[in-house]
Amino acid sequence: MTTPITIIGAGLGGLTLARVLHVHGIPVTVYEAEPSPTARSQGGMLDIHDYNGQLALKAAGLMDEFRGLILEGRQAMRVLDRDGTVLFDKADDGTGGRPEVHRGELRQILLDSLPVGTVRWGHKVSSTRALGEGRQKVTFADGSTVVTSLLVGADGAWSRVRPLLSDATPEYVGRSFVETWLFDSDTRHPAAAKAVGGGSLLALAPGKGIQAHRESGGTLHTYVALSKPQDWFAAIDFTDPAAATARIAQEFDGWAPELTELITDSDTAPVLRLLNSLPIGHRWDRVPGVALVGDAAHLSAPNGEGANLAMYDGAELGKALAAHPDDIEAALTEYEQAMFPRSTEAATEGAELHGLMFGGNAPHSLIAAFTGHEQAQ
Repeated sequence: MTTPITIIGAGLGGLTLARVLHVHGIPVTVYEAEPSPTARSQGGMLDIHDYNGQLALKAAGLMDEFRGLILEGRQAMRVLDRDGTVLFDKADDGTGGRPEVHRGELRQILLDSLPVGTVRWGHKVSSTRALGEGRQKVTFADGSTVVTSLLVGADGAWSRVRPLLSDATPEYVGRSFVETWLFDSDTRHPAAAKAVGGGSLLALAPGKGIQAHRESGGTLHTYVALSKPQDWFAAIDFTDPAAATARIAQEFDGWAPELTELITDSDTAPVLRLLNSLPIGHRWDRVPGVALVGDAAHLSAPNGEGANLAMYDGAELGKALAAHPDDIEAALTEYEQAMFPRSTEAATEGAELHGLMFGGNAPHSLIAAFTGHEQAQ
């Protein structure tokens, strides 16, 4: 394939696409806004599923490297009531299909698998423009430009490539996360560490919840979920960590101290993560020379599928391009015809999951879904 391929975004989706293309001998350039691979933290844990994320890694030829990243025991999960009562407890018996890894380490094995120079760091896109005949022009913040015959937007929620295909923009889902971290928890925060256990914890109630993961060693990474309007969060001064922490913790007054400790005893300042999504079923008419993968195509509220779908998108697009080296449009059509229903199904299931987690019968509705029968309240 001689057509120049340009990927915007060096996240998991863009890098998986680049790697699969490289495996098939197809050259590609990835442009990333961040100045270096270590410019910011890459987030916490990801469960990589055997029906999408792991298939992408197989297509990328990186399963051995992936297995080396797996944190054993982290598929354990428990659901607690607000008083700390354990309502559901599932051990990690080693047979689960969703092993946990660190996002940053997963990204690094993808970066390491690409030829030096594939990723051009420090290239923030300011605009994109169609030139006709399938050619696209990308302008970067420093004034430099690139013209390409295939432009792939792997640039996330606020994609600069998406407007070439769609007028859709992400909208607030009515819920946000506040992130906290406890370090060396087994020694310094033993009650919270015991409550979380060896894997993940869900402590849920209608409209709110505390979700925590045990990462490497004794690190506990918590996402405090609150169903509140944006204005409510805007009224909190997150530049004052103590005041912000106190305000968030106030929403959990009366909850078990081993749960609220995950908020009040954070070793870091609380970080607000406003949650946005594209419309479920987001799609577009085929535009020559442009494609989207991951959140750029189908951003949804966090449901455990985002990173997996991004990698799967990248792998499937890479395989389609390799299968149709002389017909880019055939490859893009094949990719999109499978991607649209796949992402719609995942977003629909994700919305249903959030209903179970934060709806009026939480957490019992979620446990019923896990166990297949209603739980006495």
